Amino acid sequence: MEFLSELWAPFSDFWTITKDVLDDTAFGTSFGRIMLAVAVFGVLLVARGLFARFFIGWLKRIVKRTRNQVDDRMVESLQAPMRFVPVVLGFFIATEVLQLEGTFETLALRITRSLIVLTLFWGAITLVEPVSLMFGQMRDVLSKTMREWILKALKILLGVVGAAAILQLWGIEIGPLVAGLGLFGLAAALAAQDLFKNLLSGVLIIAEKRFEPGEWIKVDGVVEGTVESIGFRSTMVRQFDKAVVQVPNAKLADTAVVNFSEMTHRRIYWKIGVLYDTTAAQLREIRDGIEAYIHQDEAFASPDDVSTFVRIDSFNDSSIDIMVYCFTKTTVWGEWLEVKEALAYKIKEIVEGAGSGFAFPSRSLYVEALPLDAPEAFAPPPADKSADKPGDQ
Repeated sequence: MEFLSELWAPFSDFWTITKDVLDDTAFGTSFGRIMLAVAVFGVLLVARGLFARFFIGWLKRIVKRTRNQVDDRMVESLQAPMRFVPVVLGFFIATEVLQLEGTFETLALRITRSLIVLTLFWGAITLVEPVSLMFGQMRDVLSKTMREWILKALKILLGVVGAAAILQLWGIEIGPLVAGLGLFGLAAALAAQDLFKNLLSGVLIIAEKRFEPGEWIKVDGVVEGTVESIGFRSTMVRQFDKAVVQVPNAKLADTAVVNFSEMTHRRIYWKIGVLYDTTAAQLREIRDGIEAYIHQDEAFASPDDVSTFVRIDSFNDSSIDIMVYCFTKTTVWGEWLEVKEALAYKIKEIVEGAGSGFAFPSRSLYVEALPLDAPEAFAPPPADKSADKPGDQ
């Protein structure tokens, strides 16, 4: 018996150690509670998909019954934060199952509160844009770009407040941190004057409504193309070769910007040169024909709205110039090209129908007489072909 007792002693000690490990595995809790907490957290993670499918789907069906589109956008925006709720709940229940004590309990409580604050501010940030739709009057007062800037600023503000709330939960004092950031910000401001200059220039561009995304602008020596976005520091312009150019806002604020998208009409300005042997009657016929076509065609703007001229303009070196000055109703480049092409065909028909033609640069040289002291023309004598006969040798 004593031998069996000595043989069993190591196994008894091993069981005691194993039992101690199972009773106090980690974090001051047992192995069984850790496994149960992991299982509970895993079940709630699986339930996350069911929650998203049924609860969020139920909310969507409810909001679809209303005529207002704002609540639909709100539910769409809240999907991601709501799917995170089971994760927070799972973490909280898992820590409750573990029955943590002391430092671990305090740490778990802070993490749970931080996750709750994160979820709340996440939801608030996602709701900024849908809620802004309720204020329809903003569209009449503010431009689209200004509204986008305000929404971005609100999101950043909510993000900063949420981060400050989480830091406060962890015992980090915000006051000294802000003061330190203020000193750092002063030093950074001195080193980043161009950044703030571009930021203020962007505000001026939006406030003055110089241009908006989608409009065609031109800045001499800088860029020409379609505005895609106006950022805090620079404006993205896509050129007509499809290349993207990032232009600092300061250049656009301090330089004259031509906004072609604000045109009410598009101009055609030509000078047509006809031959000098064109008679006055032919000139009158050509001018009247072009003017009548422009006045009768619906593609051209009315002379009552814009300046329209067809006049004999000048006597050029090799042509009589007729000025054609008119505007099309369309401002779309492709449509404008079609109208201009049709006008070119019509002008050629009118000029040829009048019996005239188009002039081209030329120069005529007239010689009245040769100078009196010119040398006589030299005529060489004819060659003697008999000298080449063999018999004369």
